[in-house]
Amino acid sequence: MIRLSTGAALGVAVAAAVATPLSAASAAPAAAPSQAPGVTAAQAGADKDRTALGLSSDEKLVVRNVVTDRDGTEHVRYDRTYKGLRVLGGDLVVDKAPSGSVRQVRWNGNGKAAVASTSPSVAETSAESSGAKRAGYSPKKNDGELVVWAGTGSPRLAWDVVTEGVRSDQTPSRLHTVVDAKSGAVLSSWDEVMNGTGNSMYSGTVTLNSTLSGSTYQLKDAIGNYTTDLNGATSGTGTQFTDADNVWGNGTTSSRQTAAVDAQYGAEKTFAYYKNVLGRNGIWNTGAGARSRVHYGNAYNNAFWDGTQMTYGDGASNAKPLTSIDVAAHEMSHGVTENTAGLNYSGDAGGLNEATSDIFGTAVEWYANSSADPGDYLIGEKININGNGTPLRYMDKPSKDGASRDCWSSTLGSLDPHYSSGPLNHWFYLASEGSGAKTVNGVSYNSPTCDGSTVTGGGRSNIEKVWYRTLSTKLTSGSTYLNAREGAIASAIELYGASSQTCKSVEAAFTAIAVPAGTQSCGGTTPPPTGGNLLLNPGFESGAVSWTGSAGPITNNTGRPARTGSWKMWLGGNGATTTETEQQSVTIPATATAASLSFWLRTDTAESGSTAYDTMKVQVVDGGTTTTLATYSNVGTNATYTQKSFNVLAYKGKTVTVKFLMNEDSSLQTSFVVDDTSLATS
Repeated sequence: MIRLSTGAALGVAVAAAVATPLSAASAAPAAAPSQAPGVTAAQAGADKDRTALGLSSDEKLVVRNVVTDRDGTEHVRYDRTYKGLRVLGGDLVVDKAPSGSVRQVRWNGNGKAAVASTSPSVAETSAESSGAKRAGYSPKKNDGELVVWAGTGSPRLAWDVVTEGVRSDQTPSRLHTVVDAKSGAVLSSWDEVMNGTGNSMYSGTVTLNSTLSGSTYQLKDAIGNYTTDLNGATSGTGTQFTDADNVWGNGTTSSRQTAAVDAQYGAEKTFAYYKNVLGRNGIWNTGAGARSRVHYGNAYNNAFWDGTQMTYGDGASNAKPLTSIDVAAHEMSHGVTENTAGLNYSGDAGGLNEATSDIFGTAVEWYANSSADPGDYLIGEKININGNGTPLRYMDKPSKDGASRDCWSSTLGSLDPHYSSGPLNHWFYLASEGSGAKTVNGVSYNSPTCDGSTVTGGGRSNIEKVWYRTLSTKLTSGSTYLNAREGAIASAIELYGASSQTCKSVEAAFTAIAVPAGTQSCGGTTPPPTGGNLLLNPGFESGAVSWTGSAGPITNNTGRPARTGSWKMWLGGNGATTTETEQQSVTIPATATAASLSFWLRTDTAESGSTAYDTMKVQVVDGGTTTTLATYSNVGTNATYTQKSFNVLAYKGKTVTVKFLMNEDSSLQTSFVVDDTSLATS
């Protein structure tokens, strides 16, 4: 059925088996963010945030995007520059209360960006030679840019060499090679062009949207999703598909329009899924659609996202264009990842990037609800790319493909992202459906766990929303599987609550794929009283945010271990006459019936004897009155973290300052390491 409307979007019937109209909009979850960009307003506050984060004036924060929750909480994603140089891996997410105060910061890398010198020892031409050698093809373009590399380890001056060309399999390439500008060593490498694979010509008869231009129809919707024909070329934009009668393709490769139908349908459905289910207005969150190019190269057996568009080959012998709905969703989701977390295409982050596209490719396949290609947890099950009827990838047991991993390990990041994606794909299945043997939507699965545990599923639609929130508000460019676990549990708590089955399923599934536990938990083993924790940044993982006092004690220096995470408050350890303080003001509700200040303390010393040379006091400052709750010293140190707790109900109805005060004498160090603080009320 064709809905005629001059100069507007038109519904289009295309030849094949079963009609599948566009699904009606489904409601977003109650706590889902709105994703209003707000970039201009956020940039106006960037200097204030820089100061709050303790960054020097040499560093500048540049807003990449903003996600705004319905309660007014903002998640501002920043990139950075240092003395005018771009900081690769210097991205961070700042969570801000509706009042504008910083609640929490998620740093990529170790949070630092300063380098001793911005003058390179290695020439740009030398770095460019390293990039060309690593590419392995004849470059069409090979340019270096001086940057600060902060993705791993200590910040270093580096060259970001971008090498452009075409690989031997016809895939275009924009390869980044990060070269140390002092030593010439290659620090990291990844390709902007991300490719994947999926189904072709399996969606049946579908409803599309076209645009009438004069007396000719264009395969282009009102949003700007449109499809072009490369006709075997490996470059250029291609020719816009047009038609005289608005009936496109015939369901076979004898019509060049058929591949375009699949690509356009996939793009429209994917756009609808992100908007109607996740509340995201397209790849760039601006409401704009994207171009799909079909008939790329000769017998090109792949598809890819290149930063601006989706491109599809025609498959082996040009017989099976890779233009199905899950391919479109997979490739478009690479674009969403690029414009949210910006996950690098290497290491753990590469696996998370690739799995994200598999997860949302699967989600869109379920959303489309096509009887010709029903939703499942198999990737590429229709194209028979292996020649024996097996799928390309399995989410219930990724290792069934012979290369992907089921479980996380410290060596996972050395694999190709298509294989290091296995554990997160496995997590998605387990968190959605649970472990063991079962049949879902007519397909049999049998998902094991890496530790022999049993996982109860939390529901696929909920897990999709949890992962999108994790991607858009928690992860950064170099995030690891451990970061993914922390972010997903936090997201599940924010969306559904700590006691929900969704949260429990998210947590249990990460444990089941062998990702170690961090600080986030669905309830935890010793939950605070119902009033929650009044202290901000209580575990110091956001650096010096929310705490004031001496510069330096709040640190991720590995000289002393944190109890959880990487950051802690390390007072003392100087072996010289020093006074250090850290403090935070907090209001204890007048309605509180209980109030407890607690923290975990680890101490060690080079002193001996029974004289207290070095001390740390825990104090509450109420107006002009300072009360010392406890004094610790070099006498009786304990290098095992021990929790200390104090009743502070006497201060209900007041705004007081919680203060840690350390005094060290002129010789021999004593270290007082504090972590996981809490001021909880009920």
